[in-house]
Amino acid sequence: MVQLYNLHPFGSQRVVPCKQEPAHFCCGRDVLFVASAAASCGVEVFAVRDRGRCEPLGSFATLGPVLRMAHSQAGDYLVTIEEKSKATFLRAYMNWRCMSAGSSRVCVRMVGHKMEESYSETLKEQMSIVEMPLSDPPLCISCCPVNGDLLVGCKNKLVMFCLKYLVINQNLTVLDFERSLILHIDNLIPAEVAFCARHIAITTELDVLILKLEVVQQSADRTEQCAHRVSTLEKPVDGGVKKDEGPSTHTLQLELDEFIVCQKPVELLGEESKLCEIPITLESTELPTEDTKRFQVRYLLFRRFTPDQSPFGFCEETKLHSLQLLPVYQTGGSVTAHEETENKKELLSLFCFFSLPHVGYLYSVGKLVELISTYQYSEKSEQAVLTPQFLHVITSENLQCFTVRCSAAAARDEDPYIDTTVKACPPVALDVCTLRMQLFIGPRAICHFRNHIILLTKADMEDMTERRKPTRRMLSRKADSIKSRTNSESEPGWNLYIINTVSTIQLYREMVDYSRTYENVKTESCIHLLSEAHLLVRAAIMDPCFLTSHEKEELLRAFRESCAFLGDCYSRFDTKDYHLALPYYRMSGLSMTEVLKRLVSEGDEMQTYERGFVFYLTHSLNEDLNEELSKESANKVLQIFYLADPVQLPHILCSPCMRNVCPVTAVKYLQKVGKIMPSVVLTLTKAFMALKMGDLTMYEHEMDSYKETILACGFIGQPKLLRQCKEGMVLPTEFAVHLKEMQPGLLVAATVALHENRKIELEEADTFFKLLCSNSENAIPQLLVDFWEALLVVCSQEEILQELLLRVTSQYVWRISKQQLPETKPLKTTEDLINSCNHFGLIFPWVTSIMSAGSPSDKDYGDDISKLQSLLCSQSINIASALPVLEPLTEAGNVGLTIHVLCNTRLGKYEEAIYQLLKRCPNAAVLYAQHELKDDNRAVWWNKLLPELCKRTRLTGNDCPGLISSLKETLSVVAMELELRDFLSLLPEDGTAAFFLPHLLHCSQRKLLT
Repeated sequence: MVQLYNLHPFGSQRVVPCKQEPAHFCCGRDVLFVASAAASCGVEVFAVRDRGRCEPLGSFATLGPVLRMAHSQAGDYLVTIEEKSKATFLRAYMNWRCMSAGSSRVCVRMVGHKMEESYSETLKEQMSIVEMPLSDPPLCISCCPVNGDLLVGCKNKLVMFCLKYLVINQNLTVLDFERSLILHIDNLIPAEVAFCARHIAITTELDVLILKLEVVQQSADRTEQCAHRVSTLEKPVDGGVKKDEGPSTHTLQLELDEFIVCQKPVELLGEESKLCEIPITLESTELPTEDTKRFQVRYLLFRRFTPDQSPFGFCEETKLHSLQLLPVYQTGGSVTAHEETENKKELLSLFCFFSLPHVGYLYSVGKLVELISTYQYSEKSEQAVLTPQFLHVITSENLQCFTVRCSAAAARDEDPYIDTTVKACPPVALDVCTLRMQLFIGPRAICHFRNHIILLTKADMEDMTERRKPTRRMLSRKADSIKSRTNSESEPGWNLYIINTVSTIQLYREMVDYSRTYENVKTESCIHLLSEAHLLVRAAIMDPCFLTSHEKEELLRAFRESCAFLGDCYSRFDTKDYHLALPYYRMSGLSMTEVLKRLVSEGDEMQTYERGFVFYLTHSLNEDLNEELSKESANKVLQIFYLADPVQLPHILCSPCMRNVCPVTAVKYLQKVGKIMPSVVLTLTKAFMALKMGDLTMYEHEMDSYKETILACGFIGQPKLLRQCKEGMVLPTEFAVHLKEMQPGLLVAATVALHENRKIELEEADTFFKLLCSNSENAIPQLLVDFWEALLVVCSQEEILQELLLRVTSQYVWRISKQQLPETKPLKTTEDLINSCNHFGLIFPWVTSIMSAGSPSDKDYGDDISKLQSLLCSQSINIASALPVLEPLTEAGNVGLTIHVLCNTRLGKYEEAIYQLLKRCPNAAVLYAQHELKDDNRAVWWNKLLPELCKRTRLTGNDCPGLISSLKETLSVVAMELELRDFLSLLPEDGTAAFFLPHLLHCSQRKLLT
């Protein structure tokens, strides 16, 4: 559907001062080329100045009448198809700008002709004409806007010429072409071709084919191949009469020739377009080198139309026209469209347009091949030209201006955040509209140049009258004898106009003003027109000239303003796309306060609020914004949510933006909501507001409503009750400060619940507790240690678990080594942790034995010491990772001894552990052995412990009763384990018989019993 608005995209117009009647014209950079009609063979060149003012630059003669012409911005050359003596010629005009300097020197050369250095000085000051001979007459041409390559359409083939820059010497570079590739296409006569970034579009009378040349990575042994077959489809069968056909078949064929056979309409997109049965063969014609690229063809789109039919016949002029490829580039961080930039161009999006007499089609053929828009014309079209902002179409009496969706599609190719809550853009599928239908007498041809439209008109009243009558013929081909119209060259009167399009800002303002007429009448029309205005400005910003445009700041302001207008629409109107209010307001740069002023009426208690506005407020308030609403604005927001979405009230009140809200008013609304929809979050929010009011009685009443475990889980529903983010930092709330003083256990439990539900990260929790306890960044408050210990109880992720174990170990070690007491009483004792957490083990008896002989000072830090020992007595902590952390305690008396022996035991170093115990606390050696030396480790009893005890007892004698006692216990154990002979071999030869004899008798009696 095409909507019609009566806007004014066209401004002033001027007449181009041509000396001869124009036959063809085209634009390039800052000039206009006009090829004269058949009577005089030449091209006039005009410089296009501000406001469409044209100044003649000069002219040059052509070989004959110009049939087709095109200008390439890359290389700044003009290419023509000219006719002379019923033969057509392909010529390129290089360095034509010297004509404006008064030089009349012309150099004509063949393509690929070697340039002599002796001509260098003259080449600078003369125009060069490059002749490009072809085996078949050229029918159509197109220049690639990216690199200046030339594509020529001939019968059954396309010829590609690569633009070359030949360096003659340091001061001279000459342009030339090299015929590099031929695409052989069976049974195809191209009417128009378009060429851009290796994309090729071809039209016949009723067929459209779009291809892409892709580079093939070939192995070294295949680089000499010059042709590559890309299609295995069978060629069409010869329609002639075969030998085995009978006379009746031949007669039937002749009768069929009396009629036109129309094939079914077809549309094939992407991979399906291979089924179009148009085989293509590539023939490489450039000299093979190491850098030679080999191509293959990828089919992108094929579409076949049928003539406009009726019960009486079909329209004889149902033909495709105005084929065009429109590129959109991305250069660095900015997107550019349609114009050349100094930097290397990177294709972002590509669009293809073609048209039938009564309908036009716009396709995206870049990353995805799809139909974007269909344009229905009010009358038969003559020609159309596509620009990044508009589609201009000429009919027999009108110049029509349509909107396009190129900027909407390109925006999505460029920015992945489009169509999210961050950014938005009007949809590609948005209905196009006609902005203007401007009356002209006899429009014949059109082209576009920056903000100018070049329009050729020929006024002939008789021809206009005849053109209004529908011209039809019967299906029989004998009707071809009908006399054709009078040649257009005989038509009197012509004009070549330059029509200035109004500035983007001016047209944008008109569209916005126009949209206000629909504000209270047609919601969709208002949104549609504002969307058109937004896309108009977006397209202007994507233009390369935007970076240097004097309207740059004004365009950016208009873009933000259009976003704000669209945000207003989606907020005020009840539409299915109400959620778009959020991204559009974000792109507008408006603060929440400014949005409230735009949408909320002062003193209107009965005002209703639509879903879009509530959606915007909900998301904005739930995000960590730095904006604080005033008391009046915050109270108004409170009222809005109470009326529109009361369930959100507790969450809204916890937003940092609502810090200035009146707590009395908030409690009043919360109590009303609580009677209907009570919840834990609502109760906690009321307690929070009570704290702000200083009403501790109310606070205690609310906190006593639920058990502490339920309250802890309630914070999961709204974490901002405890912590809020400001400028990327996690900050504790007044609620959290109060809980730290009065209910630290609840605070820790709530934070653990937040972590386990992924509402707060471990590092954020660290910062939260440090700020809450006003500790420096390096100091660890006891409340944070309490949090780590509580998290160890529930944590199931191994990576986080090991991190927590190392953190609590490090803190225990630091306090013990620095003799630093915690600033607050720990929430859990060692016994509590052992009973509730698997990562804290029962302390071994031999550890208790060692510590019983410790110094009195150890008792001051007994809780940290016992927690550390309990950790090491479990199997959870990775000892290898913990050794660097434990290093400060290895020499710290009995504490260090227990740590050292526990680590050696976990590492399997039992003999070293025995050695340490015998050296520093022999009384605990046997206890250690009894606890640790079991199963596979029992041999340490007689291999290490018994020999060491014998040796140390011999040295000390009766002075160390502890050693003697340990020796006796060890002998008892060994006597039960070994054979008599083995046991006897372990006893010292100089030992006292009376001491060892009882153990020998015990060993021998055990043997007799067994």
